[in-house]
Parts: sequence; C-alpha cells; structure tokens
Amino acid sequence: MTDLTFSFRPVDPLRDAELLHSWITHPKAAFWMMQDAKLEDIERAYMEIAADEHQQALLGLRDGVPAFLVERYDPVHRELVGLYEPRPGDVGMHFLTPATDTPEHGFTKAVITAVMAHLFEDPAVERVVVEPDVRNKAVHALNAAVGFVAEREIQKPEKEALLSFCTREQFTEAVSA
Repeated sequence: MTDLTFSFRPVDPLRDAELLHSWITHPKAAFWMMQDAKLEDIERAYMEIAADEHQQALLGLRDGVPAFLVERYDPVHRELVGLYEPRPGDVGMHFLTPATDTPEHGFTKAVITAVMAHLFEDPAVERVVVEPDVRNKAVHALNAAVGFVAEREIQKPEKEALLSFCTREQFTEAVSA
C-alpha cells in the first residue's frame, strides 16, 4: 500500500458539497456528528471554513479523483481554545475516508500517513493535534501508527475527546519503523 500517492486541493464548497454530503452523512461517518445534515448544511459549513483564516478543508485526490477529506485548523483559534496549552507550530487536523463497498487493505493508513506528511511539508508545523471521540478506537489505532501519543481525555461541547499529539520527529520515527 506504500505505492499510493495522493495530491490535495482546497474544497470547493458548492462544487464538492454533494460528494461531501454523501460521505459525511453515511453511518460510517457517525463520529463527524452530521448524520442528519442536509446538502445546504454541508455547503454552509464548508463555506464557513473556506472564509475562515484559521481553518482549511482539503480533498485528498487519488489519480485526480476525490478519495478523502482533510480539515486543518489553528487550535489557538478553533476547536481546542481553552482546552489545552497550545505551542507555537501546533496545527489541528481531522480526516475522513468515505465508506466503500470495496475496502482496500491499508488504504486508511496510507491516507493518514499522506495527510501527516502533507501537514509537515509546512516548515512552521512542529506538532499535529487531534481530538477524536474517545469511543473511536479505529482512529486511535491509526493515530498511534503514525506517531500520535494520547495525552488525556478532554470534554468538548459536542463530545468526550482523546487529546493526542504527534511531533515531526514522532511521525518520522513511526513511519520509518
């Protein structure tokens, strides 16, 4: 699966809304907490992200075809404000691989590896911060596989989350092992 290569492009809120709606409202995406979202809700949410200097939504492309979603955010201003002590160089991240009828072994690990490599291409990024739902054991395992270390559980308004961090060094060590 290491032969997979991906590229990234910004989400176009109007053009991509239908695709994102199908991904985000699928039962597999329950931890995104948007199961009942209407198409307009997705358009609005991604227009807000596009207009926000502290957030960015990207589509991960495989051979030019949308294959996954990435959200990058500044935890000083979004998601984790007041819930931990941010450091210079911190960046927050969410990612979603869509449900499929033909699962590909190792695909999601290849995606999170590509996402982390993409984030660390920015020399200003020193550490990636994630806050998945404490019940999302699958993503905890994926996070650990690319070097994340869980710090503690935190209470966010919408969920009990597992605050985890991955430095550039931890990522490099995890993926080269």
